[in-house]
Amino acid sequence: YCLMAAPGKVAAFRLPPLPTIGEIIKLFRLKALKQLSQNFLLDLRLTDKIVKQAGELKNAHVCEVGPGPGGITRSILSAGVEQLLLIEKDARFIPGLQMLSEAAPGKVCIIHGDILTYKMEKAFPKHLKKNWEDEPPDIHIIGNLPFSVSTPLIIKWLENVSKRDGPFTYGRTQMTLTFQKEVGERLTANPGSNQRSRLSVMAQHLCTVENCFIIPGQAFVPKPEVDVAVVHFTPLVQPKIQQPFELVEKVVRSVFQFRRKYCFRGIETLFPENGRLKRTEQLMMTADVDPTLRPFQLSMSQFRNLCNAYRKMCDEDPSLFVFNYREELRQKKTTGSLRGSTGQPEQTEEENQL
Repeated sequence: YCLMAAPGKVAAFRLPPLPTIGEIIKLFRLKALKQLSQNFLLDLRLTDKIVKQAGELKNAHVCEVGPGPGGITRSILSAGVEQLLLIEKDARFIPGLQMLSEAAPGKVCIIHGDILTYKMEKAFPKHLKKNWEDEPPDIHIIGNLPFSVSTPLIIKWLENVSKRDGPFTYGRTQMTLTFQKEVGERLTANPGSNQRSRLSVMAQHLCTVENCFIIPGQAFVPKPEVDVAVVHFTPLVQPKIQQPFELVEKVVRSVFQFRRKYCFRGIETLFPENGRLKRTEQLMMTADVDPTLRPFQLSMSQFRNLCNAYRKMCDEDPSLFVFNYREELRQKKTTGSLRGSTGQPEQTEEENQL
């Protein structure tokens, strides 16, 4: 359901005097829950700085994910947005957000729900839609995300970017989000960097990703054990790898399965045991990738070549794409234990790695 204060005519919008975020927390007896990895940002100079990274928000439509006590919410409203959609899973924050909604009549819509299941393709007016090739629409997603949600959520949104659905049915919607500093570094890591990972490739093949600035942990209440990175995403007109999301994800995940070993070791896991070596060699030769490179050394064009070559092999043998290496390991282990002690190793190196 959507809670919205009645519209009011406001010329140049300014929030009326309100209790501070600290007072709101006391007033509604709000407490950050550790199991939900919640951390409040009370310093409005920092919330203003986050919102500034989103770009020009005057008359824009914004969705804020997990507003909590409403610090970033105030900064977004002060930027002069046309409409602000708040999606908050924790019912304890709704009364404080309603107070903000009443202070900005007609501007705020509050949804009590989970961003991971909320259907964002109907969240904004249809007239805001732009063609994918055009400039990004006047729609922004902003959020200080709980750490437990941030990685699954960005993977979900990257899949939406690839399929141009969800919040990206409106065009190349921009996102400004917070992550643990280490995750922020992974999202923006270049080939050769120790932080280069599956997340780096998946994000950078679909978006321009910018690590804007770091917020020290002590700025949050309660103080997390890590610093926080503010990261800005703009979907690319053309993805760097022109293959379905699931295929790219499978190849990239396999490559990084053994990140300290040569890349062919991870690529082997794309193929069933019968003919594994021959097919791995075929894939690497077709893709023209040096099998002795480490996963983090591979460039985006090498990942593109691997995905294209793997796609060709899947087209020739459709059973390849549904092959699951872990499932094969599990079955091997089961048949091994059924045979009893017949010289089978108790734990393969692959299982240890996984």
